[in-house]
Amino acid sequence: MTLWTVVWLALPLFVGFSIYLLPGAGRVLTLAVTLVSVAYATVLFRQPAPVELRLLDSFGVTLLADDLSAFFILTNALVTAAVVFYCWHSGRTTFFYTQAIILHGSVNAAFICADLISLYVALEVIGIATFLLITYPRSDRSLWVGLRYLFVSNTAMLFYLMGAALVYQANQSFAFGALAGAPVEALALIFVGLLTKGGIFVSGLWLPLTHSESETPVSALMSGVVIKAGVFPLVRCAMMLEELDPIVRIFGACTALLGVVYAVFEKDTKRMLAFHTVSQMGFVLAAPEVGGFYALTHGLVKAALFLTAGTLPSRSFKELHDRPIPTQIWVALVIASFSISGFPLLSGFGAKVLTMKNLLPWQGIAMNIAALGTAISFAKFIFLPHAPAQSLLKDSATNSTPNLSPDLAVKPGFWPAVILLLAGLVVANVAYYDAYTLANIAKPLAIIALGWLAYLTVFHRTVLKLPKVLEDFEHLIGMMGVMAMVLLGIALA
Repeated sequence: MTLWTVVWLALPLFVGFSIYLLPGAGRVLTLAVTLVSVAYATVLFRQPAPVELRLLDSFGVTLLADDLSAFFILTNALVTAAVVFYCWHSGRTTFFYTQAIILHGSVNAAFICADLISLYVALEVIGIATFLLITYPRSDRSLWVGLRYLFVSNTAMLFYLMGAALVYQANQSFAFGALAGAPVEALALIFVGLLTKGGIFVSGLWLPLTHSESETPVSALMSGVVIKAGVFPLVRCAMMLEELDPIVRIFGACTALLGVVYAVFEKDTKRMLAFHTVSQMGFVLAAPEVGGFYALTHGLVKAALFLTAGTLPSRSFKELHDRPIPTQIWVALVIASFSISGFPLLSGFGAKVLTMKNLLPWQGIAMNIAALGTAISFAKFIFLPHAPAQSLLKDSATNSTPNLSPDLAVKPGFWPAVILLLAGLVVANVAYYDAYTLANIAKPLAIIALGWLAYLTVFHRTVLKLPKVLEDFEHLIGMMGVMAMVLLGIALA
């Protein structure tokens, strides 16, 4: 298994850098690489023991692949495959698929890293590949969004690297286990870097603008898998080191609440999904021992939602309520919204039940409020007006009013991509069939019903613009410094 791990890890980078030798084969090669990752994740699930590799001494590379890694790797593979299907007929150049393959491989690497320097290299490659995908359209807006992302990412990794140096100074090792005896300032610096990369709490508020303003497939990749490269090390450290578990859980609960508050009041579809990604990363951190399953469910749901939102005639919920959408698109939105809200028969239900069962007592109220906010947020999609596509086409041919969607066509690769993701939600539902008890089913349904009632009676008509000051570029770096001081205080306490 060691040899196969090395081959699997090197394959995306080898293919990515040699793809120009086979012009026109970019999408096929990218899809092939994702299938290899699916196979590797499947084998990992069946391994009786984790795969551990120490390639050099304490200065070298330490890798650890286990069930937790398998969940994240499978998420990466399925989401990337869906994006390839979505872009299949879009005329994307070899450059796009090169960056997609390199991004896929570097994200995989982050999911099996067990030392600080290897993780640093993986996260930096992820940052560069993501920047190149964001700026792929070469418009002024995409260049600004990409440069903003790259600057924040590099600054976060500078904090992280300083913390890693302090860990080595204290323990002569870069392994994750060396964090146990590291000085508190080292922990604070490393956590600031990872919290920022993972879109966690206020240091992650670069995320909404970046994810909402990128192209649809890039938004799906970032919210589906890229953001999890910063979250995974936090989950791993919380599981390895008992003293770090409370810190990770605190930020999980705070992040879940912060993101969902913004999502409830957001009137832009892509920004709502982006804020909700922040909230859902909080759920992953709130119960680290089951974070892998929740990450898989979230990755499939959020990629499907971003791809579907990209087909809507407007990003404004207000306009969408005046412009019926095709019923087929609405059904895709409803299935994904049901899953992320915790509706039975979809994997989001099992993921939420499993997470709630592994919370500490003090987390319960916060996470139940976040779950209620999720139901309210996605009621915006569920209660959109819709009609059969044939009816809309007929009406649009005879009626020039703006109440009808002027563009009913979807990209040729849309349905294969969305069907793959939604099918994954159904299949993954069997991972925790013990969740199906009367008590477990009643609570999520009650929360969903209460959320829909709150939306229809209160939030549907509420117009409240929350301040965006913390998203301003000039404040993002300052918030990293603030979070470093907060983390230092928590560690000292």
